[in-house]
Amino acid sequence: MASVAAGSSRRLLGKVAVVTGGAKGIGLGCARSLCKEGAKVVLADVDLATAHRSAQELAASGHAARAVKCDVRLKADCEAAVAAAVAEWGKLDIMVANAGIVKAAPFLEMIEQDFDDVLAVNLKGVFLSCQAAARQMVSQRESQPGWSGGAIVTMSSVNAVMAIPTISGYNASKGGVNGLTRSMALALAPYGIRVNGVGPGSIATDVLSSVAADPAARQRLLSRTPLGRIGGPEEVGEVVAFLASEAGSYMTGQVVYVDGGRLALNYTVPVVET
Repeated sequence: MASVAAGSSRRLLGKVAVVTGGAKGIGLGCARSLCKEGAKVVLADVDLATAHRSAQELAASGHAARAVKCDVRLKADCEAAVAAAVAEWGKLDIMVANAGIVKAAPFLEMIEQDFDDVLAVNLKGVFLSCQAAARQMVSQRESQPGWSGGAIVTMSSVNAVMAIPTISGYNASKGGVNGLTRSMALALAPYGIRVNGVGPGSIATDVLSSVAADPAARQRLLSRTPLGRIGGPEEVGEVVAFLASEAGSYMTGQVVYVDGGRLALNYTVPVVET
């Protein structure tokens, strides 16, 4: 087995995490960052084949990872993902509620089913996966003396606060995630469970690939990104790992935006690509 990459602090050594939507993209970036810090990770994804390949990739690098099928719209699947982590490693310390979809259409043309589908995954899925995780964590607090508490990280977006007219369902779902994150933080604080969110900007994933490949669209995107580049999935993952660790022990109810400066900007910037 290959050795774990050097350079990490291993600040999550011994922790057990579930990452929904963990097969690829930002979810896999989160899983890689958690593993690098020493966590054992369940990749919970509706695409089980891709999740298996990603878990094997992590294992080949010396990490503890397994894949489970999970449709976050289904309560039973969310509970099964948590149960898989507990069955494999005896507990759950971290939930990353990342699974999400987007469906685009002009507001006047968006069909009800597409709107419902986006909210079912992006908002209800966060509720169900976090509730399943929190119930397990509360149980551990009562049954495992010395358990140090849990961390839940939800996946928001800059589009929770910056609207795009062709993705109204996505905008609404991510705004809902922000509200749900704060509500869960208050509800779970007495149990030693912290809840925070991460709001990515433009990140190099399959969803963004068509935009990034179009020179004009890429210019428009970068003109609204002060750092002048598209972010990487593991740059989001590093913030998730921080929030899940003791380094973030006094943070709860917050949403941290990993957006290259987009939310701070009220004008466009010159684009210089190398």
